[in-house]
Amino acid sequence: MRAPKLVGTAWGLLILNTLGSAGAKTVVPIPRSLIQMVTMGALVVAFTLALALNPRLRVRGSAYLLLLSALVVVSVIASVDLESGFGALFRCARLALFVGTLWLLSRWWDGDETFVRHHIRMYFAVLMSVAAGLAVSPGAAMPELYGGRLVGALWPLTPPQIGQYAAVIIGLSVLLLLGGRTDRTSTAVVVVPSLVLLALTHTRTATLGLLVGLTLAIVSLVLTSSAARRFFSWTVLIATVTAVGFASLVQAWFLRGQSEENFTSLTGRAKVWDALLAAPRSTSERLFGTGLGDKSFAGLPIDNSWLAVYNEQGLVGAGLVAAFMVVLAGVALLRPPSLERACALFLISYCAIASYTEAGLGDASPYLLHLAVAASLLAAPSRTDPEVPGVPRLPSEVT
Repeated sequence: MRAPKLVGTAWGLLILNTLGSAGAKTVVPIPRSLIQMVTMGALVVAFTLALALNPRLRVRGSAYLLLLSALVVVSVIASVDLESGFGALFRCARLALFVGTLWLLSRWWDGDETFVRHHIRMYFAVLMSVAAGLAVSPGAAMPELYGGRLVGALWPLTPPQIGQYAAVIIGLSVLLLLGGRTDRTSTAVVVVPSLVLLALTHTRTATLGLLVGLTLAIVSLVLTSSAARRFFSWTVLIATVTAVGFASLVQAWFLRGQSEENFTSLTGRAKVWDALLAAPRSTSERLFGTGLGDKSFAGLPIDNSWLAVYNEQGLVGAGLVAAFMVVLAGVALLRPPSLERACALFLISYCAIASYTEAGLGDASPYLLHLAVAASLLAAPSRTDPEVPGVPRLPSEVT
């Protein structure tokens, strides 16, 4: 069933909601309260728009969304005692509205690349705002506070955020080209500037996620696509030449001027992780966590999705996150080779790799949107339009 154009608008509003309100100083200072108002307003408008587009509440059955809904319940149980303050209940309401919007939009999850294209367009627009900020004020876009790494100068975006957005749309764009769903010019328009921005962020996690995710996705296409075989061969050759001829430059880029001790401790993350795991917890806190918070411990960012979920939603929440990751990966691996399967594998593997040094799998975040796109790609294609009079609804749709 063809999705209305406003579905893309709703998706873009969800992306706007997940951009966050904390980051580098912008050229024109934006009050954090105003940014939060814009991002939360975007979520409310997205839900309202999705409801207007789907007034009969017809949705596609999805194990991913069912497990996400269970995670919302666990989050409420963890937050209701207000150990993390009233902000925890506000975050629960945000997560519930976020998941509810995904349910409403799931009606158009049709096993094709529709939401992949929405994803690329919206994140490319975000990256263009970053490029504009770099052109307007290079000093603000690459401040010393972040070690000269690229940040958002017009909207407060951190280097890991920019790197993530760039890596995801690079991978998806390359796969669309290999699948014959787009042309080289369109791909170059997206990939070339995104690669430049990714390099300027010096984001190791995003780079590694892109390389590993794209490799897995292309390998899944090798047996059925001559274009994938050629691309894979050339990529291996280029990677080998780069590793041999520019090893020192690659090493310097990855180290970012850090000492080996700082590098091996993941820029201090390991110390926070050790302290979090060593902290005393009651049985209730172990099972359900302390409630949705800002993904920090003792005032320091956790920067690990699994530990952040364990801290805020407990072992039950971590189990639900593991369950939807395993379900998505399992469904993707069981599908026959196709472009849709390759894109889903790329997104799932990218999120799995990023989860080690980035938080977000347990709350409304770009990572949940990446996985939602993967779920849309793995959905069974619909064969009839339920809006046509006299035609029965799809078995896969429920009201």
